Amino acid sequence: MFKAVLFDCDGVLVDSEPITNGVLREMLNERGWAISQAECFEIFIGKAVRDERARIEAETGLPLTEEWMAAFYERRNVRLLAELKAVQGAAEAVAAVHRQVAGRIACASGADRPKVVMQLDHVGMLPYFGDRIFSGHDQPRSKPAPDVYLAAAAHLGADPAQCLVVEDTATGAQAGLAAGAAVWGYCPDGHGRAFQGLSVHRVFHHMDELTRAFRGLSG
Repeated sequence: MFKAVLFDCDGVLVDSEPITNGVLREMLNERGWAISQAECFEIFIGKAVRDERARIEAETGLPLTEEWMAAFYERRNVRLLAELKAVQGAAEAVAAVHRQVAGRIACASGADRPKVVMQLDHVGMLPYFGDRIFSGHDQPRSKPAPDVYLAAAAHLGADPAQCLVVEDTATGAQAGLAAGAAVWGYCPDGHGRAFQGLSVHRVFHHMDELTRAFRGLSG
C-alpha cells in the first residue's frame, strides 16, 4: 500500500502541544503580549516559534533574540520531561506500521531535532526511528513547505508518491501534500475541521484506527 510512512511528532506521536504552547504563552505574557491560550494555539500550532518572529516582535516591541529562544527551549524542555506522555495508542500504531513497511518509517517534524529526539526517547518510541528523524529547522524551508518530508523520503529511498504522511495540523498536511505524498489527518477531537479544504486522503480520530489499517494489510 505504501513504501514508507512519515510521521509528524507533536500532536501525532506525543501529546506535547498543550505543554509547549503553555510555556510559550507564559513567556510571551512576560514580555508584554497578553495573548490568550486559544490565540496562542491558533497562531503557533504546527509552526516553529521563529516562523512568527515579525508578529512576536510587533506585539512585544522587543527583538526575538537567541538568548530568549534558549530560555524558552530550557523552560519548555523541563516541562516536557516532567509532564509529557505519548498520544494514546501511538506506540502500538508505530509498531504496527514499522512491521508492515519493514522499518521504512521516519519522523519529520517542524520542531527542532533535539526536542524531537528527547520526546521520542522519553516515551520509548526512539528505537523505532533511530537516525530517521528530520527537522524543518535543518531544511531551507519548514512546514508548510515540503522540504522536511522530501528529505525524509529521500533518506528512505522512497518516491514521495509512495509515502504516507501522518499529520495533525493543516500546516503539516499542506507540507505532506506539497511533497506529493498521501496524507492521513489525525483529528482526536472528532470533527476534522483542521483539514477542511485540503485533499487529505483520510481523517481518523484515534491511533487504533491506524493500527488496524496496517495490521489489516498483512491480514
